[in-house]
Amino acid sequence: MVKDYKAVVFDMDGVIFDSEVKVVECWKVIADKYHIPDIETTCIDCMGQNQAMAKEKFLAKYGEDFPYVEYKKEMSDLFHSRYDNGRLPMKPGVVEILKYLKAQGKLIALASSTRREVVTRELRDAGVLNYFDAVICGDMVSKSKPEPDIFIKACEELGVKTNEAYAIEDSHNGIKAASRGGLRPIMVPDLMPVNQEMKELSLDILDSLLEVKTYLENLSH
Repeated sequence: MVKDYKAVVFDMDGVIFDSEVKVVECWKVIADKYHIPDIETTCIDCMGQNQAMAKEKFLAKYGEDFPYVEYKKEMSDLFHSRYDNGRLPMKPGVVEILKYLKAQGKLIALASSTRREVVTRELRDAGVLNYFDAVICGDMVSKSKPEPDIFIKACEELGVKTNEAYAIEDSHNGIKAASRGGLRPIMVPDLMPVNQEMKELSLDILDSLLEVKTYLENLSH
């Protein structure tokens, strides 16, 4: 444990929102309609990455003629019809940890591979946008997670060194990115199982944001 942290950088999907399971559900609807095999494995393989990287993985698996853009739009339209306007469920402990960090005078950033327009809307609809001092999104950096660019940019925006920030992530790509960027990664697993590499790269692996809050509280004791 390192006590002298200045900031916490959160991933969004699977950390702030219980959205990854909802995305997989929507992709399953599209997969059933168009007879796409093994969609859940493909979705999980893409977690934490931006749209360009996800497209590459879909084409690699299903062929260069796979109509990814068309199917992705259909999935996205379905997702937004179900979960826009504040209907996207938040993970337990989100508001509690954000309030705690603000009360402690810590800086808070978001580093999400999702597009800025979507990120801003979802955070605003959930009533938590104002907690964040910086919001860095997938369309604001050239390289996606597992490259560290998005975390480095988040720390630059906050004006802190990367080793002064914790990163809260659920995906393997996210933990790799935070570790490569020099942040202090804490994994809160969602759909992706914890493997040996995640144990080695993460400072700790905790079950929820409420546990992360307790972890951070214990640093000051």
